[in-house]
Amino acid sequence: MASYRAADSKREEFRRYLEKSGVLDALTKVLVGLYEEPDKPNNALDFLKQHLSSAGPEGADVEALRLEASELRLKLDSLAEENRELKGKLARYEAAADEGRTE
Repeated sequence: MASYRAADSKREEFRRYLEKSGVLDALTKVLVGLYEEPDKPNNALDFLKQHLSSAGPEGADVEALRLEASELRLKLDSLAEENRELKGKLARYEAAADEGRTE
């Protein structure tokens, strides 16, 4: 009888953990969505996977974002170099203008 109570307490502890972490809510929402789906999908497990993972980006999205980040880093470097060159030119023109005013 004591082992039965220990198993029940472990189950209850695990249930509270799932509830606290939001797993029960997420599962309930997905299962309700499946229940309310007018045209039931052929593969319910795929439906669950798709709707549970909809919170995070998919592999193709992540790869596209990495590529975009890489391109933006290159553009940033290019623009930073251009900015340095333009600041150098501006400094030379300001120096020339200052010399012209003093003469």
